[in-house]
Amino acid sequence: SENTPCPSPGAMSQALAKEIPQEQSEGGSRRSGWGLLVTAGVGGTLVALYAVATPFVTPALRKVCLPFVPATAAQIQNVLKMLENRSGSLVDIGSGDGRIVIAAAKKGFQAVGYELNPWLVWYSRYRAWRDGVHQNTKFYISDLWKVSFSRYRNVVVFGVPQMMPQLEKKLEEELECNARIIACRFPFPCWIPDHTTGEGIDTVWAYDLKHSRGCETKSLEITPETKS
Repeated sequence: SENTPCPSPGAMSQALAKEIPQEQSEGGSRRSGWGLLVTAGVGGTLVALYAVATPFVTPALRKVCLPFVPATAAQIQNVLKMLENRSGSLVDIGSGDGRIVIAAAKKGFQAVGYELNPWLVWYSRYRAWRDGVHQNTKFYISDLWKVSFSRYRNVVVFGVPQMMPQLEKKLEEELECNARIIACRFPFPCWIPDHTTGEGIDTVWAYDLKHSRGCETKSLEITPETKS
């Protein structure tokens, strides 16, 4: 049989020196590839979170800075209390994630929400569908200053002090005398509330427009004809 010569120590060290950099290079490439994937994944996640979360913290109305602040359970109950013995259509101005509209729909109202933030509107529609009241609710992406509320008998407002004087004037011009306006967190500056309930940030004020405006229902008087 043939004898295979043993390599010298110098030849072995040279061979190892050639293999080690190659292995390090391949390992470095693999680590670099994983690093790129991780970076891309984290970046994509942050972009997605930004897209979803930003509408929940940015102003919902452009004319006045009105950030989205979810209604508390106490506020919702106080609003529903102010709607007892009421009927007709209802609108929530700046409806946010739709919880007031959905709660009113569960009480039998045909409830509508206006919200400028499209993400919140889509989420509200999903919640209404999930809670089984989508047939009694509607949500619109719209600026409240560009909408007429004349066809609504019940109006719910979650506003800020800066917008209340102008909104008070708008509603007084548009609504009928039988309308009731329910303000949450902040009252209207000129109107005197007919009913108040709750404490602190959960306070709710109800205004019957016939009292605020001084509307009176008068019966028609028939004057008998006189014979000549």
